[in-house]
Amino acid sequence: MATNYQSPSTSVRTRTVLNKVPEITLYFWIVKILATTVGETAADFLNTTLGLGLTGTTYAIGAVLVVVLVFQFRVRRYVPAIYWLAVVLISIVGTLITDNLTDNFGVSLTTTTIVFAIALTVTFGIWYASEKTLSIHTIYTYRREAFYWLAILFTFALGTAAGDLLAEQLNLGYLPSALIFAGLIGIVALTHFTLKLGAVLAFWIAYILTRPLGASLGDLLSQSHDDGGLGLGTVATSGIFLITILAVVVYLTKTRKDVTEAA
Repeated sequence: MATNYQSPSTSVRTRTVLNKVPEITLYFWIVKILATTVGETAADFLNTTLGLGLTGTTYAIGAVLVVVLVFQFRVRRYVPAIYWLAVVLISIVGTLITDNLTDNFGVSLTTTTIVFAIALTVTFGIWYASEKTLSIHTIYTYRREAFYWLAILFTFALGTAAGDLLAEQLNLGYLPSALIFAGLIGIVALTHFTLKLGAVLAFWIAYILTRPLGASLGDLLSQSHDDGGLGLGTVATSGIFLITILAVVVYLTKTRKDVTEAA
């Protein structure tokens, strides 16, 4: 009688065949920008409006993020609700890390921008040296997923620092800053489709730039008129974007339009 034998490596690969992150579609970028906006406004809401302070907010959101990431690592496929909840929370944590460094420790935005850029570059370097790829279409092992989420955290922290550097320290204002980052994303997309910029490189550059774009939009909507915003407040802005994220995630859960198998 013939025996169907699988090597240990083949067995592990079979059990984790589905990619752990979504396909890059228009829905991905919509939810990503919404999540980055919530990261900015929710951090301000918890820190200032509720009076938890930077330290208290960081501990609280950090603890929730750890719990959600445990669930994210335990599932064997992409689950929209868990994945996007992790993105929203890590967006808030990335904002809080930068805010803690600048507000509590007096580190300049220029320095934090440089430091997080270096940290992200080092993460990508170690990731590539270990896995020989930075593609998000092959996130089907614990190690690759760990690299992925660490890179995501640094993109949010870097985006927050760079966005604040332009909008506040250089006094460009929220709307001009948002337009600058939107224009840069457009250039990346154009370069990718016309000049054949590599898909992986284009993705990560755009991913980094959506963070300051979302942060600038969040500040534009939530901050007072005196500060250059539209005065909606952090509660209304966070609520509007969270409801929109929920609606899109429910749609994606039902339709599975952004599900992809590991390559």
